[in-house]
Amino acid sequence: MAHAEAGGSLPVPNVQELAQTYNNRSDEQIPENYIRVEEAAEEVILDGGISSAIPIIDVHKLLEPQSSKEECAKLGSACRQWGFFQVINHGVRNEVISNFSNDMTKFLKQPMEAKKVYSMIPGNLQGYGQHFVVSEDQKLDWADLFSLVLRPIDSRDMRFWPSHPPSFRSSVERYSSEAAKLVSCLLKFLAMDMGVEPESFLEIFRGQPQSMRMTYYPPCRQAHKVVGLSPHTDRMGLTLLLQANDVQGLQIRKDGKWVAINALDGALIVNIGDTLEILSNGRYKSIEHRAMVHPTRERMSVALFHAVCWDGTVGPLPELVKNDGEARYGSMSYREFVKRYVAAKLSGRDHVESIKSS
Repeated sequence: MAHAEAGGSLPVPNVQELAQTYNNRSDEQIPENYIRVEEAAEEVILDGGISSAIPIIDVHKLLEPQSSKEECAKLGSACRQWGFFQVINHGVRNEVISNFSNDMTKFLKQPMEAKKVYSMIPGNLQGYGQHFVVSEDQKLDWADLFSLVLRPIDSRDMRFWPSHPPSFRSSVERYSSEAAKLVSCLLKFLAMDMGVEPESFLEIFRGQPQSMRMTYYPPCRQAHKVVGLSPHTDRMGLTLLLQANDVQGLQIRKDGKWVAINALDGALIVNIGDTLEILSNGRYKSIEHRAMVHPTRERMSVALFHAVCWDGTVGPLPELVKNDGEARYGSMSYREFVKRYVAAKLSGRDHVESIKSS
C-alpha cells in the first residue's frame, strides 16, 4: 500500500500532553522546535474583500439540467482561480456527518494510553502520531494526527481501526462511502469543464483510493508563536475537509496573502491537490494552505484524500497537452510521485513546482 511504502515519521512528543503541561503552568516554556514566530506573524486577511469571494458550489445545481452548465462553469472557475471552494447541498447526510464527528471527537479525547494502542509503526503512515518528521532538529506542528487508509476496502489495515467508541468503524464507513459518491460527482463535472471524457477521467481514480487524516489542534496560550499545520499543498486529486467543531483555523494563500476561511454550517471544504493540477496541465491550482491554533479552545478537523490508482501514472492528460501544445509538467509513476512528495516534507508548493517542465 501507498502509506506503508511511503516511509514513516520520527517519533515526537504527543502535543496534547505537551499542551496540557504548558497551558497549566505559567512558568512552562514552549519547546524551541515548536516556536514559529515568523510564520505565525504573517499578515492574515480575516474578513471582507477577498475572503467574502470564496466560491460556494451548490451540488444540487450541478445535477439540475437547467442550472448544471452555469454551476459547472462556476466550479471550473473556482478550481482555476482559487484551487479551493466550499460545497453545499452535497448529499452527505447530516446524520452521517454528525455521527462521524461525534465518534471522531470521542476517539481524540480519550486518555492518551487508549490512543497509543494505535500508534504509528516504523515505515507506515497509518495510526496515531505525526507525519513528515524526518529530522530531530526540524520545526514541528502544534497538532496530533490519526490516519487511516479507507479505500479500496481490501487495502484497510484493521490493526489501526479503533474499537472504541463502538460505533467508530461503522460511522467512518458511512462517511467514507457518501464522501466517495460526492467526489465522483465532482470529478465528473471537472472532466466536463476540462473538455475530457468523464468515464475515462474517472478511470484514473479507479477503486477510488481514499485515506483519512483526523487532526487534533490543542489550544496554546501563546498561539501567536506556533503553527498547527505547516504551509503545504496536498499530493492527492481532491481533498474533502470537515471541520468537527466551531473553532476556525484554516488559512489559504491567495495572491501572496493568507486568507482565513470560515467554514459554512453544513458545508464541506474542497481543495485541488498536486495530482489534479498536473493532470489538468496547470488549469487547476493546488492550493497552499495551513492551520493555526486557538489560544484557549481545541480544534478538530478531518480530511479525506482522494488519489489516483496506486499503479497509475501522474502526468498531464494527453488530450489537454494536445490542446495546449505542450506538457507543462513531467510524468512519472504514482509510486515515484508519492516518494518525492514525502521526501519534500510539508514545504509549500515546492513539490508540485519541482515537477513543472523547464
